[in-house]
Amino acid sequence: MKFFIVAGENSGDLHGANLMKSLQKQRPELVFRYCGGDRMKKVAEGQVLAIDQMNFMGFLEVIANLGKIKQNFRIVEQAILDFKPDALILIDYPGFNLRLAQFAKANEIKVFYYISPKVWAWKKSRIKKIKAYVDRLFVILPFEKEFFKAHAYEVDYVGNPLMDQIEGFKSTHPKPEADPKPVLALLPGSRAMEVKNVLPLMLKAAKTFSSHQVIVSAVSGLPKELYDQAISAGHEIVIDNSYFVLQRAEIAAVTSGTATLETALFKVPQVVCYRANPLTIWIAKRLVKIRFISLVNLILNRGAVPELIQEDCNPEGLA
Repeated sequence: MKFFIVAGENSGDLHGANLMKSLQKQRPELVFRYCGGDRMKKVAEGQVLAIDQMNFMGFLEVIANLGKIKQNFRIVEQAILDFKPDALILIDYPGFNLRLAQFAKANEIKVFYYISPKVWAWKKSRIKKIKAYVDRLFVILPFEKEFFKAHAYEVDYVGNPLMDQIEGFKSTHPKPEADPKPVLALLPGSRAMEVKNVLPLMLKAAKTFSSHQVIVSAVSGLPKELYDQAISAGHEIVIDNSYFVLQRAEIAAVTSGTATLETALFKVPQVVCYRANPLTIWIAKRLVKIRFISLVNLILNRGAVPELIQEDCNPEGLA
């Protein structure tokens, strides 16, 4: 059998790699082609596009890179036709993936969607495309099954793969001895713009925590100079191993995204941060219809962790 998998973000790369491993255990003869990152690359050969060629976030960034995005579509569509997979497996990343779903359906290729687009937050119109082009949708958040049922679409709730991922890490990585000072973990995100916007604010806030040692969780796919401020301040930098950082942390500052849920599952108290281009935020406020931005609060449907957005995300407020 042959599967073509498309993940366009770092969290999708993590879930994609774990999915590939599980599928290989059941079918060792499986052949993959995929768009993904280093984690998926470690599981199998067959990378068509790397995440750093695809990961555009924010309305302005997408507009500025429309030419590149269109080129990516052409590359992936041709790769799918050449590979002739038994199924196309899409992981979140809806702006790109729903168009691919339509393309696959037109070419009589089965479409499985693993980890649903967040249509419950914005662009509910995408539900029509999911119903039209996706053969089977697998969701990982408990409220999503009822949401889709209310829209006359049956989905499979498979639980959150982060639970298995974190338990697996804990079972193979015993908690290290206590650090000389309690650890303040900074997780500034996995996209260049996130790190650029948020890390300097986190570092300024961290200066008030002289009783703590600061560890910054970094991503190898981003330019090293984004972390220069942290390095010059003498802070420890841990690359591509946020679980190792969270395992040691007493408290954390976390950019909104999958990392907020991972931090909560490690039982680390956190403050959720987010800053973006003002125009992007202005547009998002008019399109996004949710009370919270962090997965922790969305799942619990209450403000369990504080969220600092835009002007509220400043060194004083964060500290």
